[in-house]
Amino acid sequence: MAALASSLIRQKRAVKDDSANRPQPSKRKVCQKSNKSLCQKQILVLINKVRLCGGRRRRPELRPEPQLKGIVTRLYSQHGYYLQMQPDGTMDGTRDESSSFSQFNLIPVGLRIVAIQGAKTGLYLGMNSEGFLYTSEHFNPECRFKESVFENYYVTYSSMLYRQSQSGRSWYIGINRDGRVMKGNRVKKTKGAAHFLPKVIEVAMYKEPSLHQLVGELSPPCKTVKTSDTPSKQNGKKEAPKADAS
Repeated sequence: MAALASSLIRQKRAVKDDSANRPQPSKRKVCQKSNKSLCQKQILVLINKVRLCGGRRRRPELRPEPQLKGIVTRLYSQHGYYLQMQPDGTMDGTRDESSSFSQFNLIPVGLRIVAIQGAKTGLYLGMNSEGFLYTSEHFNPECRFKESVFENYYVTYSSMLYRQSQSGRSWYIGINRDGRVMKGNRVKKTKGAAHFLPKVIEVAMYKEPSLHQLVGELSPPCKTVKTSDTPSKQNGKKEAPKADAS
């Protein structure tokens, strides 16, 4: 009888040891009921898909282009003419106030320094080392003019590069009494030929002209403007002098 009792006790202990050595199954977490709507669940699914694909990519920031505030205007000479740029690039004076070729863009490129561009042709007005006016498709250092107000409240435009070597007198844009443009070294600031009255049409925004062409880059062939001092044989095309690289 004692042997039977001890045998039963050993069997119970063996069963307990086997149950202790068995791996315990992990307890499942009870999923709580979600109160989210179907639309919200779909949005969460889309967000998870985006994260799996590498997340959102930032859009490249677009830098605004430089803008300069200028004016569209007509330049009225004291001699009664409007400065005009013809379709072929030649310059002269006209008494027709309604001419579309007498409209110019005055673009500030420095302190009291402007670029004069034909609103119809898109060409820039320049002055070369001989004092002749010419037109250029691209902006270059010879297309920079100093804008000054004279005593009679008229405005003068002088070259920023060239002047008289001995006296230092500036070279000006001018129209004579016949409506023809003059050589800059023959125009005096005290005379009516150099005096203009800007008649503003509207205010406009422009790109900075220096962005159109790198400094030091060669200018394309330009047309020399026929002036009252220009011989007839110089009435053709002529290249503007190269800007000094220094």
